[in-house]
Amino acid sequence: MSVEERAPHVAILDVDLADGLQAIPDVDDAGAVWTSALVLVRVYTEPIGVVELAIPVGGVGAGDLARAIGMELETQVRERIVASGLVWGGSVPSAGLCPAQTPPFVASRERILARAPSLTVAICTHNRPQELSRALASVAYQEYPSLRVVVVDNNPLDERTSAVAREWEPHLDLTYRVEPRRGLSRARNTAIDLADTEIVAWLDDDETCDRWWAAELVRAFVEHPQADAASGMILPTEIETHAQLLFERYGGHNKGRGFQREVFSAANGPAQSPLYPLPPFGAGGNMAFRAEALDLTGGFDCALGAGTPTLGGEDTAVLSTLLYKGGTVVWQPTAIARHRHLRGLVELSDTFHRYGRGLGAFYASMVLRHPRSVPQLLALAPRALMDYVSPEGPRLGALASDFPSELLKAQRTGLLQGPAMYVRARFGARRSSRQASS
Repeated sequence: MSVEERAPHVAILDVDLADGLQAIPDVDDAGAVWTSALVLVRVYTEPIGVVELAIPVGGVGAGDLARAIGMELETQVRERIVASGLVWGGSVPSAGLCPAQTPPFVASRERILARAPSLTVAICTHNRPQELSRALASVAYQEYPSLRVVVVDNNPLDERTSAVAREWEPHLDLTYRVEPRRGLSRARNTAIDLADTEIVAWLDDDETCDRWWAAELVRAFVEHPQADAASGMILPTEIETHAQLLFERYGGHNKGRGFQREVFSAANGPAQSPLYPLPPFGAGGNMAFRAEALDLTGGFDCALGAGTPTLGGEDTAVLSTLLYKGGTVVWQPTAIARHRHLRGLVELSDTFHRYGRGLGAFYASMVLRHPRSVPQLLALAPRALMDYVSPEGPRLGALASDFPSELLKAQRTGLLQGPAMYVRARFGARRSSRQASS
C-alpha cells in the first residue's frame, strides 16, 4: 500500500470567532512540526464548518487564519454577525466579537435547555476501559440539565470496565449492565430496555462529545417536532498517521454531509432514498431516537453489527428502516462528537472491509425483513454500481488518483460477502435466542 514518505501531523483546532483568533505556530508544544491544520470554526459557539489549511514555516498568523476562514465560510460568518446586531465589516474579523444582542443560535439553545426533555446517553462497550473513561468524562462535562447514562458491557473479558463505571458513578446518574451475549446490537437493545427517558442518544466508547452535544441533538427534536431520530457530526480527535489521514480523505464518518441541517422524510420528497444510505443518514456513534421510534423499527437487528459475522450495518439498518416506515431523521451537524481513528494501515483495511460487509448485510436484511423493498432496491442497483465501481462516480471521482486501491478492493470484497454473512448471522441469532429462552 503506497503512502506518502512523511507522516502527517495535523493540528486539530476548535476556534470561536467571538473569542478572537490566535496565531497557529508551526510546531507543537513538543517541538514537532505541524504539517497542516484542521480547524472547526464556530461563531458564538455554533459550529459552522471545518477549514483545512497548510501551515508554512513560521506558522499562520491570526489575520491569515481569518482570511482562510473567509475564503470558505464568509457567507455563514456574515449571516451570524448581522443576526447578532453587528455591522458586517466586509471580512472575517480576527479580534473577537461583542454582540449587540443575544445571538439567535444561543437564544434558541437557552430555550431548549430551559425545557429540556429527559435524555439517556447509551454507551455500549467491549474491553475498552481507557476509552470508555474518556467518553464518560466528556458526558460529565455536558451542558444539559436532565441526563442519565447507561453503560452496557458487552461480553467482557474481565472487570476493568465495571471498575471504570464504578469510578464515574459519583459524578453521573449512571447505570451499568453486562450483556453476556456477544454482539453490538444485543448491547444496544439492552440499553434501550434500561432507558426510561423520552430520548435515547448513542455515543461510541472510543469517542468524546462536545460540551453542547446533548443539547444540540435535542435541538433537532425541539425545532422539528416531527423528528423521530437525529444524527450528528463526527470529527477526528487526531490525524497522526497515514491511515487516519486516508480515512478522512475518504470522507471519515460523515461521507459528504456538511454543516447544513437536513431533514429526511417521505414528506420532503425523493432527495435520497431511504434504501440508499450514501451519503449516510448518520452513524451509530452519534445519533438519538425518540423511544417510540425505536419501537417502530423493532430495535436493532441482532444479526447485524460488531460481534457478528456481518461486522456492522446495525446503525444503517435502524435509520433506513425508520425512514422506510415513514419516519423522519434530522441531520444535526451542530451535535459534534470526536472519534479516535485507528492508526494502522492494516486496521484501516480491516475497517474498509468491515464497512463494506456491513453495507452488504444491510441490503440483505432489507430484502429478508422487508420484501416489498426489493423492486426499489433493484431500481437503485445501477446507481450503486456507479458509486462503487466507476472512477467517474460521485464517490470514487472525489478521491485523489493515488488513493490506495487496496482499500477500495477490501471494501468491495466485504460488500460481496455481506449478504451471505447476514444469513449466517441471522440463523446464529435465532439459535442463540432459543438457547437463552430454554
